[in-house]
Amino acid sequence: MKTMRNTLLMLVSVLSLASCASLGAASTDRSKPKEVIPGYKVKAVETGKASWYNVRTNRGHATASGERLNERAATAAHKTLPMGTKVRVTNLDNGNSEVVRINDRGPFIKGRIIDVTIGTAEKLGFVRRGIVPVKVEVLTRIEEETAD
Repeated sequence: MKTMRNTLLMLVSVLSLASCASLGAASTDRSKPKEVIPGYKVKAVETGKASWYNVRTNRGHATASGERLNERAATAAHKTLPMGTKVRVTNLDNGNSEVVRINDRGPFIKGRIIDVTIGTAEKLGFVRRGIVPVKVEVLTRIEEETAD
């Protein structure tokens, strides 16, 4: 029974991957940059570990940008990216992703590349684990094309 179930699951997986591959190949358009969110494209990619923080772990409400820390906001801390930069953070364990805005500095623990608010960590599905492998895609505005 267990072997039959595993075989069936494997067959379904192979068939679904095959259908995805054929759909993706037909829709490649290299003439324009791929938009991640309307008006933005990926400028750079970084992988590493993410953690989350809140008012208590941040020791107060202030962020490096001077904003009040909102635990439910889609914001994050990064060591070097300019304040206001938008990034898409993808949890590599489950594929969940969220676009956040950099408004703080950190993380200050070796091996971590980004700290997200606890609200974002809930959406990404890693509050209980605390630390997960992530892909961070730095987003930049797509320049408006002028009509000649």
